[in-house]
Amino acid sequence: MKNTSSIAQFIKEKRKNLKITQEELAFKAGVGLRFVRELEQGKITLKLDKVNQVLDLFGSEVGVIRKEVANE
Repeated sequence: MKNTSSIAQFIKEKRKNLKITQEELAFKAGVGLRFVRELEQGKITLKLDKVNQVLDLFGSEVGVIRKEVANE
């Protein structure tokens, strides 16, 4: 899924730019290390509230993006 992998890529790039480990990110976000690893790997079945906990550290959150429909 494109959206999931783009979230994973976004978080991984932000974490690396801040020069923090996955362990540090997990601690700061209040989530488990396993969750951060699965998130960065693009797992498609993650709890949105936890994803938002991590994204909050970067001033972001999951939101709705309208898809383009050919017949509109």
